Amino acid sequence: MQLIDGHGRVATDLRVSLTDRCNLRCQYCMPAEGLDWLATDETLTDDELNRLIRIGVEMLGIRDVRFTGGEPLLRRSLPAIVAETKALPSQPRTAMTSNGLGLKHTAQALADAGLDRVNISLDTTDPATFEKITRRPRLHDVIDGLAAAHDAGLRPVKVNAVLLRGINDQEAPDLLRWCIKHEYELRIIEQMPLDAQHGWNREAMVTADETLALLREHVRLTPLDGRGSAPAEKFLVDDGPHTVGIIGSVTKPFCGDCNRVRLTADGQIMNCLFARTESDLRRPLRSGASDIEIAEQWMAAMTTKLPGHGIDDPSFLQLDRPMSAIGG
Repeated sequence: MQLIDGHGRVATDLRVSLTDRCNLRCQYCMPAEGLDWLATDETLTDDELNRLIRIGVEMLGIRDVRFTGGEPLLRRSLPAIVAETKALPSQPRTAMTSNGLGLKHTAQALADAGLDRVNISLDTTDPATFEKITRRPRLHDVIDGLAAAHDAGLRPVKVNAVLLRGINDQEAPDLLRWCIKHEYELRIIEQMPLDAQHGWNREAMVTADETLALLREHVRLTPLDGRGSAPAEKFLVDDGPHTVGIIGSVTKPFCGDCNRVRLTADGQIMNCLFARTESDLRRPLRSGASDIEIAEQWMAAMTTKLPGHGIDDPSFLQLDRPMSAIGG
């Protein structure tokens, strides 16, 4: 059995949202006052999460499991969930996308549990700009978390940055130099329409081409082949060995090669970050369904995946679920 959609794409990469909660308030994600979080009884338990991950890996061909949020470090059982995943016979590759705030205290435990690597969100290395974007004075905690992840062997440590016009849109060269200095891999991502307050504006978005033009004023970039289903277009910096990735999710979509499927913290399958339909696996989980019945429902859900995210379509509507409730 495989997770094959109606366009022949096979999902082998599972993004698992462990919580919709977050301890930052990034302005491109949620309002300053935060959101109404999921009730505890709506969120999948550890046993339910582990079971769905096992079904995905053992029965449906999932090879990569990425833990996301919200902020996944807020789930105290994260190391145990990672260990359970890594103990599966096929030993899937494991990763985590995090804001890094608590990583200084947890990086080694996660590495010991079997986590392979991390992506950490960091849009600036300037404390004042960081506080403006995240509404929290916590830059030092993220920097400490990155160092702890590197020391624990969670490599390559990747830094995910979003450029916001008029705030940090000129910082790409500085971020790249900083990441190279610390042996991190920078990924610059176009801002996507996933904010809870629906304030995204395409005209205000810093495009991938703008970012590349700015970087080329400072470094020599050589395109690398072999992207496959990876979202980032990679470039060698000044003939290497360091690289930078540009993710043009809006202007240069990679939907045709997508191999991802998402499981939300409340047990919904989403075939795309921008999918307006969800498939409920929590109900069959809690109603006594067998593994094969859940696998069949999951496969049926995959057949409804659209060919692309449709942001350029005049009929595109932003989701009610914000990014924090979907997972990256």
